[in-house]
Amino acid sequence: MADADCIFCRVLSGDIPADVVREDEHTVAFRDLEPQAPTHVLVIPRRHVPDVGTLAVQAPDEVAPLFAAVRAVAEQEGVAERGYRSVFNTGAEAHQTVFHAHVHVLGGRAMTWPPG
Repeated sequence: MADADCIFCRVLSGDIPADVVREDEHTVAFRDLEPQAPTHVLVIPRRHVPDVGTLAVQAPDEVAPLFAAVRAVAEQEGVAERGYRSVFNTGAEAHQTVFHAHVHVLGGRAMTWPPG
């Protein structure tokens, strides 16, 4: 299930330290090292899959807990009421740099559209 070369799997195993803000049986959430907003938390499934689409195919019962964790992080971080952005980058052309499914939870400021 884990990939020894995956940085997020190494966070899950404790080999790489992270500022963990929430965890449960399906997910772990930690602060992004290069935040793009005052609140920038990554929520990852414990299962190693390259992207959320693959998670939906391989373990559809783990998708709802991932979204529930995103909401819980937004509430915990105080951005749920004012608004937050949930971003899945899927594939290299979408600027996915770590090929372990993850959601960026961004908030704490007004988000522009289109993103930029």
